[in-house]
This record gives sequence, C-alpha cells and structure tokens, in this order.
Amino acid sequence: MYYIFVNDKPIILTTKVEKEDGFKNFLLSKVNIGKVIKKLNSSALKEVRLIGKNEDKLIKKFLKLLPNVVAGGGKVYNEKGEVLFIYRNDKWDLPKGKAEKNESIEETSMREVEEETGVKGLEVVKPLDTTYHIFKRNGKHKIKVTYWFEMKTLFKGPLFPQEKEGITKVEWLSIEESQKALGNSYANIRRLV
Repeated sequence: MYYIFVNDKPIILTTKVEKEDGFKNFLLSKVNIGKVIKKLNSSALKEVRLIGKNEDKLIKKFLKLLPNVVAGGGKVYNEKGEVLFIYRNDKWDLPKGKAEKNESIEETSMREVEEETGVKGLEVVKPLDTTYHIFKRNGKHKIKVTYWFEMKTLFKGPLFPQEKEGITKVEWLSIEESQKALGNSYANIRRLV
C-alpha cells in the first residue's frame, strides 16, 4: 500500500477493494488523475483509493500518470537525540530539496539539509520511507518523490534558515517538541516522523 498526498488527503494505492465509506475507489488502469485531484480538493472525501492488480507494480504505474520531481531529505538527529526541523510556509517540515544532475540521492539529501539549515558534518545512518505528494506548479500537477534518510551529526554551531527558500526558522526539537510541531506539519512528514 502506498500513500500519495494531495494536501493532507491521501490517494491510496492498493490491490484490495473495500466497500466505500468516506472514500471512493477507482481503477488505477483507467483513472483520470486530474478528476481525482479535483474531487479530493473540492469535496468532503477523506481519501481516494486506486485499485491495481499487482502490488509490485502499483507505484510504477502511478508515477507514469504525472511528471515526477525527485527530491532528497533528512531526518537529522544530534547528540541529544533532538530532530532538526525547518519552518516554512507556516508549517514545520524536515529539510529537503530537488536533486541536481550527476548527484546521488544521498548527496542531494545531505546538500539540501546543509543548505537549508547550516548544519554540517552529516552522516547517513539509513534510508527511511519514500514519500509522495502531488503539487501544482505553473498550472500543472506534478508528483514529488522524496527519498528520505536518517542522519546524525555532532554539529553544535549556529543554525541558518535558508531565507531565499522561504525558511524562517531552523530548530532542534526534542521528541516531545517534535510531536507538538507535527500538529502543524504535513501528512507525509507525520507518517515519516
């Protein structure tokens, strides 16, 4: 099962057909993705489920429906076990950004964390779940595919929000503070953290 978010409402990719109750089923092979996005944005539906036959091919088929933007990001821990958060567009988020040519996704993730926060000395610990969300740019919908990595650092220096990217704050948050921040975050970040 995969979750692709349109704002905070999920499009769920699955092979199971269930009785519709607060959601709507569509066949992945015949779906008009534009109509699905519009329905999620303009109705009381909580989610949409796209039904496919083969679990292994669900995401591959879905990603062909819209142009993809590949990004990398980090869930970074310091020595105290605090998590690095950024504040952008009036929401708490984790640092991430678009991949550049000839860059591995791990390199993208570390570069973006450093550029958006000023944190250096990053070390990738392990890959985390990949997140998917649909956004609109210049009148066209796209799917952002973000590869996430758990990272650690011994960095103790000052934090610098990348203001030209709309980031107004960067903070190390304790587990308790992180949970509070997630109340004003994005659904895919809540699933990750």
